[in-house]
Amino acid sequence: MITVTGCKDVISYAHIPLIKDGCVLCNAGHFDNEISKKALDSEAVNVTRVREFVDKYEMKDGRMVYLVSEGRLMNLAAGQGHPVEIMDMSFATQALALEHMVNNHKKMEGEVYAVPDHIDEAIARIKLRSMGIEIDSLTKEQTEYISGWEEGT
Repeated sequence: MITVTGCKDVISYAHIPLIKDGCVLCNAGHFDNEISKKALDSEAVNVTRVREFVDKYEMKDGRMVYLVSEGRLMNLAAGQGHPVEIMDMSFATQALALEHMVNNHKKMEGEVYAVPDHIDEAIARIKLRSMGIEIDSLTKEQTEYISGWEEGT
């Protein structure tokens, strides 16, 4: 079971008795409070580290529940951080999106905007070029196909 909400107590005291034996709990949402460790601890008779980043909770009723990365963000904690190959693209996106906002703020309303496609595409092309990878361009027909719904299933 993976929590991804960014909200606290997504798995709380009320959920602990409902968790199936052998369930693996992990969080990919935000902070380490999506899965209540207090609730898990309250029902556990024993907690054992069974492998790096995985703790086994032996529950009072005999069930085993496994918690990844102590409930912290598994992609950061168990993955030991984001690799530079992802962070460079993330920071580039943030920087270019900020530049876009500075240059266009007079035309923008107070709302949430998606990063413009041309920024994402430019970053992707630069990244691929830096890796020595070339990509093809879509044909007119391919562009029409992925932009519409009329053809296909």
